[in-house]
Amino acid sequence: MSSSSAPELTPELAAKFARLALGHVTRPYPYKLDHVMAGDEEVLPPRVLHPIFHGSFDWHSCVHGYWLLARLARRFPDMAAAAEIRALFDRMLTPEKVAGELAYLARPQSAGFERPYGWAWMLMLGAELEHHEGTPHRDALRPLARAFAERFKAFLPKATYPIRTGTHSNTAFALALASVYAEAVNDHALARRIEATARGWYLADAGAPAWEPSGDDFLSPTLVEAECLRRLLPAPEFRLWFARFLPRVADRMPESLFTPALVSDRSDGKIAHLDGLNLSRAWCFRSIAGALAADDPARAVVLSAADEHLAAGLAHVAGDYMGEHWLATFALLALEAGAAPL
Repeated sequence: MSSSSAPELTPELAAKFARLALGHVTRPYPYKLDHVMAGDEEVLPPRVLHPIFHGSFDWHSCVHGYWLLARLARRFPDMAAAAEIRALFDRMLTPEKVAGELAYLARPQSAGFERPYGWAWMLMLGAELEHHEGTPHRDALRPLARAFAERFKAFLPKATYPIRTGTHSNTAFALALASVYAEAVNDHALARRIEATARGWYLADAGAPAWEPSGDDFLSPTLVEAECLRRLLPAPEFRLWFARFLPRVADRMPESLFTPALVSDRSDGKIAHLDGLNLSRAWCFRSIAGALAADDPARAVVLSAADEHLAAGLAHVAGDYMGEHWLATFALLALEAGAAPL
C-alpha cells in the first residue's frame, strides 16, 4: 500500500516508459557482452550471439526491457504503443530466435552466464508472459524460462553463502524475482528451494547496520533482503523478523537507509546506478509497508521514505543513455508496489 501523496502509474507515465524501452531494446550499440570465448570463431557481434536480447546496452537490461513492455501492454492495452509492442514481440519472440538464445546458453562457457541477475529477470519475463494467454510469445519463450529455472534449481544447493552486494550479484534480489515465476507456473520444486535457501541465508540476520550505499549500488542490500523475506514468509513471521532486522526503523535509523543517494554524474554508468538505488529502495519500502501492521509506528516512516526515494529517482528516468536503458524498469517496480501484484 502506498501513501496517498505518492506518484502512481498513470497512462501518461506508462506511455513514457514504453517509448523509452522501445527506443533501446533493439538499439545494437553501445553493448556490453558477458561472453566467455573458447576461440577466435566466437568473436561475434551481439545480434549473432543473442538473436533476441542484443539491445539495451547488455543482455539483462534487454530482458527486463521486454518485461517492462509486456507488463505495460497488458495493463494498458489501449495505449498508442501497444500495437508497436505486439509487432516487436511478433518479430522477436519466435521459436527460432528462442532456439538461438538456448544454443548460446548450452555452450560450456555459458555456465555462469548472467548469474543470478539475468536469470531472475528472464524468469520475471516468463512469469509476465504467462498472463498473456493465447499469445504465441508466451509459448515461444517458455523453453528459455524453464532453462533458467532449472539453472536455479541446480545452483542453489551449491550456493553455500549469500551475496550481499548492491549490484547484479545480489542473491536476495534474484530469489525474490525467481519466486514470482515459481508461483506463476506452479513450479513447487523451485518455490521450495527458494524458500529453504532464503531461510538458511537470512533468517538469523538481526540489527542490520545498513552500511550503504556503495558507489555503484542500484540495490539496497538491506532492503532487498527484507523484500525477499516479505515475499517468502507468512506475514506474522515476517513482521517479527523485520522488527529484529531493523529495530529502529520508527526512528529513521540507520540514517543512511533513509537518505536518498546523491548522483554526481549521470553520464557515468556506474554512478548512474544510484538513481536505480533510489527507485529500488522506493519499491522495497512500499512493498514492506504493505506487510506491516496498520498500527505499527514504523509503517508511516517507511511510507514517507518510499515517497522521498521515489521522487528522487523518478525525475531522472530519462536523460542519459547510461540510465535511460534500464531505469524505467525500476520505476515501474516502485510505482506498482502495493498496487498491482507481480
